Amino acid sequence: MALSKDETTSIVSKFGKSEKDTGATEVQIALLTERINQLTEHCKQFKKDKSSNRGLLILVGHRRRILKYLQRRDLEKYRSLIKELGIRK
Repeated sequence: MALSKDETTSIVSKFGKSEKDTGATEVQIALLTERINQLTEHCKQFKKDKSSNRGLLILVGHRRRILKYLQRRDLEKYRSLIKELGIRK
């Protein structure tokens, strides 16, 4: 379920300022989005796996709080990030 090291480094290099910039808000949102996408596929396949479904809801809530923070801090970064990740309609 966890992201592989290669996936993580590619996401960090794409959204971060440097290779080791894992604490940036954009990087955290991108990593959470990737994990949410993987868990969504898992939950579609295994409908009775309630613990994974609960974990998915926790991740979605965490991402929503970080997105709200980014929206308050920098609206342009927020808009470009949700457009790039395809998070909202």
